[in-house]
Amino acid sequence: MKLLVIAPHPDDEVLGVGGTIARFASDGAEVCVVVMTKGCPPDYPEDDYKLARQEAHAAHAVLGVKETVFLDFPAARLDTIPHRDINAQLCQICRKVQPDKLFVPFVGDIHMDHQLVFLSSLVAARPNNPLAPKEIYAYETLSETNWNAPYLAPNFVPNVFIDISAHLETKLQAMQMYASQVQPFPSERSEEALRALATLRGATVGRYAAEAFCLIRQIQC
Repeated sequence: MKLLVIAPHPDDEVLGVGGTIARFASDGAEVCVVVMTKGCPPDYPEDDYKLARQEAHAAHAVLGVKETVFLDFPAARLDTIPHRDINAQLCQICRKVQPDKLFVPFVGDIHMDHQLVFLSSLVAARPNNPLAPKEIYAYETLSETNWNAPYLAPNFVPNVFIDISAHLETKLQAMQMYASQVQPFPSERSEEALRALATLRGATVGRYAAEAFCLIRQIQC
């Protein structure tokens, strides 16, 4: 089993898929995480991306990620990059990894980077390729997915729930590796908020903790 998780920014993968990554990795699956962007001046300090990548490596080690790929697109400026260039990078990665399951950000997220990464991910996963992923899931990112305009943008209405009861603490430990991003409660980037969301998603389906996804496509052979 191979999983490919595409994160617009470092920490999105832990926020949305951290427990699922830990669960599948513990079962022997190969997990690859692609971080699409890095912070660049003038929006971010010169060496900001170096710290983010150090934190990502530490978080991924906790989760059991096999490979981490960092791309160099500018964070918060993906709308300035030709769409075909983003597509080409993700197509190359999908051909290399050949994932069975693909996890992508939700198209209705308030952050434009998330929306564009979603679209490019679907281009890279076109089903006319025999090596295309058989399952594609969109994940939720606290402070991005739930801050959009209800009824004016697509709403996140999950239809797949993955039980992470045995891996919630691992997810929270991985998030702590992103020390520059974790904030005290009631911030949504706090341990309490992440635990609360996992508890809510779990209780929705009678589990102690879960992560929720929108199934985009499933091909059954």
